[in-house]
Amino acid sequence: MAKGPKPKPVGPSGSRGGHRKVRPDEADLWQNAMGDVHPMQRDDNKVRTPNAAKSKGPTAQPRQHPAPLTPAAPGDPELRHGAAPGLDKRSAQRLKRGQLPIEGRIDLHGMTQTEAHRTLVRFIQNAREADKRCVLVITGKGLRRDGSIGILRESVPRWLNEPGLRPKVLSFTHAQPKDGGEGALYVLLKRRRS
Repeated sequence: MAKGPKPKPVGPSGSRGGHRKVRPDEADLWQNAMGDVHPMQRDDNKVRTPNAAKSKGPTAQPRQHPAPLTPAAPGDPELRHGAAPGLDKRSAQRLKRGQLPIEGRIDLHGMTQTEAHRTLVRFIQNAREADKRCVLVITGKGLRRDGSIGILRESVPRWLNEPGLRPKVLSFTHAQPKDGGEGALYVLLKRRRS
């Protein structure tokens, strides 16, 4: 094979070699998308080798990009832990205390974000079709050395606010310790209209 000059990389404008200036609207979009992203903490005590991920099995899969985030459905207020718009005070307290019967549960930890998102959507849709009211979604606590929380624990509340799920969800809150504590959510589903 003859060695020749390396081809120049294709820049954002599609032309070879040069880079174009970033437009202000692109810079704003980038800032909005990446504003809450923080660099990963490096652990110098661990040496990573290319074969290390293969030897540990399915839990060592590289993280995939999250499913696209979309705004809450129009007309439905954004849900937050423990907030229950449209839910009476007694029912909200019973949900928070873990006093509602759990009619379905799903464990998402160990899944990639894409798998977890797809599985959660399917689970919520099936639970609602089966007229289940309160379900338990286990995300895992995912506490890291730097104090940050796991990606699924952070992402599931956002996913529950997406247009595909938000119209089906009435409220959610952290579970009681017996059901997983902050590594799980009680999700109260809306009743289906007949």
